[in-house]
Amino acid sequence: MAELVKKSKDKFYRGKNVNDLKLLDIREFAKLVKARARRTLLRNYDVVAAFVKKCEIKDRKKRPIKTHDRALVIVPQMVGKSIGVHNGKEFVKVVVTEEMLGHRLGEFSMTRKIAKHTKMGIGASKSTSSMAK
Repeated sequence: MAELVKKSKDKFYRGKNVNDLKLLDIREFAKLVKARARRTLLRNYDVVAAFVKKCEIKDRKKRPIKTHDRALVIVPQMVGKSIGVHNGKEFVKVVVTEEMLGHRLGEFSMTRKIAKHTKMGIGASKSTSSMAK
């Protein structure tokens, strides 16, 4: 019985195979995403298409793709690419996977550090102020 059930390793997005989605136009992919992402893709089609074209060109030259556009919606043509997304200080490397489709690039490049509260430094309290002298 276990032999009859085959586990599919194909990734799906909204019932469509990701390999099939890569063949779709960006406008056709926009019909599958949620409303806000669809609106962005349809209004900024030329920006997204230019970035996808840039990804293909830089991928051939083996150069990293860097961008400041954190609001860019991830489309199937970007899957598998490594993109440097600016977080305000540096470019954070983001490897695009199938689960990221329809999300924005900025969601995967954090702009704030996690606060690590450790012990007080010298001069932070009255007892340590004498240690500094």
